[in-house]
Amino acid sequence: MLNIYTEHIGNLAIIECDGRIASAKAASRLGEAVTAEVDAEAVVVDLTGVDVVNRSALKMFAFLQRWGQTHDVQLKMFGPTHAVRDRLRRAKLDVAGLHEMIVILARAEEQEQKFTCDRAA
Repeated sequence: MLNIYTEHIGNLAIIECDGRIASAKAASRLGEAVTAEVDAEAVVVDLTGVDVVNRSALKMFAFLQRWGQTHDVQLKMFGPTHAVRDRLRRAKLDVAGLHEMIVILARAEEQEQKFTCDRAA
């Protein structure tokens, strides 16, 4: 079973996944969660809680990377287990490193603070 949680920081959407992406239905649910964030500047798919991905998941990740490029939304996958990371790499899918995530989060927090200050003025 796959649980999906969404959090927003400024123009950044963080999609936290927990469980298995081991069916077409689970992959589709993830796809719906990500593509709902069309107004985001960046979407991070946090895979730290995912222990299994199957072919449907890999196809969905590839689709989502193309979707992000088409909609000018930076899509990053982050924090997969070693087994999941190996499958993503074999499928030639990009996984963000820690430094890249720090930069993305810092930029989102800076935008959120600017937005909050602009609203208060």
